[in-house]
Amino acid sequence: MPSELNFRADRYQPPRFGIYLLFCLTGFIFVLFVVRFWFLQILHGEEYAQKALANRTRQERIYATRGIIVDSKGRLLAENRPAYILTLIREDCPDIPATLAQVSSWTGLSLPALQAKFRQDASRVKSFQPQIVATDIPFEKVSEIEQQIFMWPGLHVETRQRRFYLHGPLFAHIIGYVSDASEKELRTDDKLALGDIVGKQGLELMLEKRLRGTKGLHSMEVDVLGRQLNRRQDQPPLAGENIALALDIDLQKAASEALGEEAGAVVVMEPYTGKVRALVTHPSYDNNIFTTTLSKEDWTNLSEDPRHPLQNRAIQSAYPPGSVWKLMMVGLFLEQKIDPRNGVTCLGETHLGNHTFRCWKRGGHGFMNMMQSIVNSCDVYYYEMAQRVGIDNIERFATACGFGSVTGIELPHERPGLVPGREWKRRRFNEPWQGGETLNASIGQGHTLVTPIQMAVFISALLNEGKIFKPLLIENEEPSLRGQLPIPQPHRTFILEAMRAAVSTGTARRISRSDAVMGGKTGTAQVVRLGERRVRSSEMAYRHRDHAWITSWGLKDGKTYAVVVMVEHGGGGGSTAGPVAAKVYDALFGPEHGRPRSAGEGANSDATQELHD
Repeated sequence: MPSELNFRADRYQPPRFGIYLLFCLTGFIFVLFVVRFWFLQILHGEEYAQKALANRTRQERIYATRGIIVDSKGRLLAENRPAYILTLIREDCPDIPATLAQVSSWTGLSLPALQAKFRQDASRVKSFQPQIVATDIPFEKVSEIEQQIFMWPGLHVETRQRRFYLHGPLFAHIIGYVSDASEKELRTDDKLALGDIVGKQGLELMLEKRLRGTKGLHSMEVDVLGRQLNRRQDQPPLAGENIALALDIDLQKAASEALGEEAGAVVVMEPYTGKVRALVTHPSYDNNIFTTTLSKEDWTNLSEDPRHPLQNRAIQSAYPPGSVWKLMMVGLFLEQKIDPRNGVTCLGETHLGNHTFRCWKRGGHGFMNMMQSIVNSCDVYYYEMAQRVGIDNIERFATACGFGSVTGIELPHERPGLVPGREWKRRRFNEPWQGGETLNASIGQGHTLVTPIQMAVFISALLNEGKIFKPLLIENEEPSLRGQLPIPQPHRTFILEAMRAAVSTGTARRISRSDAVMGGKTGTAQVVRLGERRVRSSEMAYRHRDHAWITSWGLKDGKTYAVVVMVEHGGGGGSTAGPVAAKVYDALFGPEHGRPRSAGEGANSDATQELHD
């Protein structure tokens, strides 16, 4: 029996299928591990290494101080002041709706608006990062919040910087303002984050990269969920560049006060450098309201104001130049070899076909040569000479003088004005040019449009050897040459002498001074055609009144300035713009013989001259 059992045991063979299955499973698992190892370590090794590092370290940005803005003498125009904000870390907050309701109670902000803004911003901020829920909290309110904030987990009071403009409306159109970065700005600039402020208008916009500075970095160790474990090192932020403007606070104030309540612009420029020492536009606005949460009421008041306070009239408003255009026309006449000694007899009107074109002076000026035409601003002289030179030459020459194109001043939305011609009219109206339009163009009427800054550049070029400079608003910038006047020195000298005569005995007498060399040319730009009867400005609706111009220059004690004044719907150039320019020269050179101009020498102070150029 035992031997039989041993025999059977010797002949027993275990099932081979199970062993093969075990070997196959073991081999499959081994291959799987090898493939996975190759996938993780070789194919995507670098990628996962970077992700692993990111799980261990993270960099947090530190806000940089925005550069300050000062005037030419170093006096503050724009600075940074501390402001308080409320932030919320969502994952630390057990009841977000109740927390937002409490924030609304503290700050007075509308709860629906607060909730909508919170939902909008939540997609851009991770749950463990602070999300801004309220800004510009008054200091006295902060102390109240700090006493209760421990009862609201996730809420924190933080200090940020807020832009403040010390002179508000006086420099609003030049400096502009900052505000929160928009969705578009956040998408297009990876250096911006939610809650950052950026320039929106003026120099704040144009010099954004210089003023913004560079954010600093905190290097931190974090866990896989991004929570901070340990801060390892700090890289301090780099403050933005401080900017010194060419503008002077005292001169800016004087020009603003001289313009008074009138709508218009004043430009003061140094001819030999292109530096703008004053640039005033009225009416203005307080740019500080844009650095906080702009209320709907404030925006409605600004955007619907019929006087358009947001408009920078010095660069964004283009007007018919009126008789100040005649300075350029004289340059063209001299180029075309018209003898300045020859002239025309002005009887008060010129006839072209069935149309009558009148001079501003009823009854006419009598015989007028070129010099006298500037001094007395005789329209008939320009009507007659314009028929000789033609619109093609007027368009060519005006364009070469810089009109019809932007000056390049470092401010946004500058308008180029308009120099009309045959092709322009065909494109614009699909009509041929008419002879009467040439006569209108010769005296700065019709379709011709210029900006005050263009006129300042042109007058400066007459003084500085014909150089067309870019107007500079930054004090330490070198002069930037953009072109050359097509007016040679002898012709420029003739024009400047005519401007001096206009101050001595002509329409620009209001800026006359015995202690300085002065030159000027007034202009009254018609807004609407009023027919045969001449009407005084006081009898007209405001929007129908003529625009008042004066372009001028003054030289005293080796200092030369070009001053351009444009008063919107101001009436006569000599009677309205002239006194404004005179007060600006008082600020530049000091009152003549120590005598300040009387209060009565403001805009519209001389009704007897309001119809004169």
